[in-house]
Amino acid sequence: MMTVNFVIAAYLLGSISFAVVSSKLFGLADPRSYGSGNPGATNVLRSGKKGAAALTLFGDAAKGWLAVFLAIQFALSDVQIALVALAVFIGHLFPVFLRFKGGKGVATALGILLAFDLWLGLGGLATWLFVALVFRLSSLAALVAAAASPAYAFLLCLPQQWVWASGVMSVLLIWRHKSNIQNLLAGKETKIGKKKKG
Repeated sequence: MMTVNFVIAAYLLGSISFAVVSSKLFGLADPRSYGSGNPGATNVLRSGKKGAAALTLFGDAAKGWLAVFLAIQFALSDVQIALVALAVFIGHLFPVFLRFKGGKGVATALGILLAFDLWLGLGGLATWLFVALVFRLSSLAALVAAAASPAYAFLLCLPQQWVWASGVMSVLLIWRHKSNIQNLLAGKETKIGKKKKG
């Protein structure tokens, strides 16, 4: 029963969109109404309000971290912790509060990885930063970091269930970036710091 309660609570926590929350706090338009339409930190940054984008990034990462951290503190099994991690991640992607139309999961995945293992999270973050600084493409950075994270988890000898959870999140994150992949292939992806028309 504890597993069910944790999974449900994790999903509901994941369903809180900090892009929408921070936009309201800063008096901005709904992030789903401009740019890419994605309720995430990168799109909020297109509003020009770095504070709102930072709050979105922190909030979305924190909820992923908190769900897994609490599961670990309550001494749940590795399988249960993996289920909680997937629940909070899926909650962000398909939030009940936003009619199941959520973000792409980059920040939330980072929070989850940091809770799994500090070095795993830092490895994913370092990969994202390196690709983002070199190519100035947030989506490409997210795709590369997502693909690398399960390998990092394996190399760090983390529990097998956590490695599998990292892999599932990676696949879902890449799938959520399918439109970005098409834009990258067409050379039309918007670079970091530039506002996207439409």
